[in-house]
Amino acid sequence: MTNGASFTEKAVCILSWGAALTVPAVLCTLMGFLLWRGVPGWSLALIFGDTAPLNALLRGAPVFDGLWPACLGTLALVALAAGIAVPIGIASGVYLAEYARGRSRQVFSFCVDLLAGIPSILMGLFGFALILLLRRTVAPAANTGLLLSALCLALLVLPYLISTTRLSIEGLPQELRLAGACLGLSHGQVVGRILLPAGMHGIFSGVILAVGRAAEDTAVILLTGVVANAGTPSSLTGKYEALPFHIYYLAAEHQSPAQLTQAFAAALVLLCLTGLLFAAARLLHARLEKKWKTGTTI
Repeated sequence: MTNGASFTEKAVCILSWGAALTVPAVLCTLMGFLLWRGVPGWSLALIFGDTAPLNALLRGAPVFDGLWPACLGTLALVALAAGIAVPIGIASGVYLAEYARGRSRQVFSFCVDLLAGIPSILMGLFGFALILLLRRTVAPAANTGLLLSALCLALLVLPYLISTTRLSIEGLPQELRLAGACLGLSHGQVVGRILLPAGMHGIFSGVILAVGRAAEDTAVILLTGVVANAGTPSSLTGKYEALPFHIYYLAAEHQSPAQLTQAFAAALVLLCLTGLLFAAARLLHARLEKKWKTGTTI
């Protein structure tokens, strides 16, 4: 019996180590392949085309045959989607964790789970159908564009934010709630001044997941306003470019090895851009957490 238990423990240990090593191995393999195929295509011309970089950065000169408009479009898309989804997602998560009870809690939780299971292509079809409905009813001039894509992406990432906020708040020790009550704080003040700052680490994990999901999705934006050569975003309702679609377009329609190399290089640019967004979110989280720990937010 002891030998059998020892063999089982060793097998479980080996499988655990194998599973743990598989993830970084796959990641390193993918990154190595991407670097091998993408680095040869890196240059200033990849980003700015024939336009001088300073003219594009400081004077807003148009960029042709470069990724600069797609980079700006991706940043604008992520910023709009996050601006819509983050407040709603955090507020909904707080409601589920602290206020929802009984039947309403069950129904709300089911709706969140259902929304999380919707494929991104269906979310894109929803946005497209919404435009068709608006054209036939109150807004005949309605058209797909940046704002519609951001709205659909916000709906797509909303479940991540709701779930992480809910779990972060529910996982806090009960002593924090009791301490706030002992200080004479109302329930709302306890939530806003104690629970939210204390759960910020988990909440920001959801924000980072949402940012990454919004930055890389192609199916949603494919049906809601992205095009290949729109230039820099000019308005919230106008067409725009985005890196995920640019990569898809080059990979699907390439006519030479050079264009395929450019697609891999654009994938590296998207990876770097997403990394910068993650770093910015981490920095903001660290500053907020430091303020809370020193008591400056109360």
